[in-house]
Amino acid sequence: MKPGEPIMQIKVECYAGYRAEETPRTILFKSRKIEVKKMLDRWLDPNCRYFKLFGDDDGIYIIRHDMRTWVWGLTYYQESREAD
Repeated sequence: MKPGEPIMQIKVECYAGYRAEETPRTILFKSRKIEVKKMLDRWLDPNCRYFKLFGDDDGIYIIRHDMRTWVWGLTYYQESREAD
């Protein structure tokens, strides 16, 4: 797996602004739904948009949106430190 490539494909519910699919609000896994509490960062590469998010489970997620295929993927997850 190359750096930045998705660990898994996910579904994302977004606030749809002028660019559509603009700001992630919810990350949907097969059996979990994570509400985005805070946007920590966002950046672009030539084909994808990346979002670093703080979820309602206190986890940190980096997700990417492939602008060619419109597919969302999880590229990074850090479990809540309180879970230790």
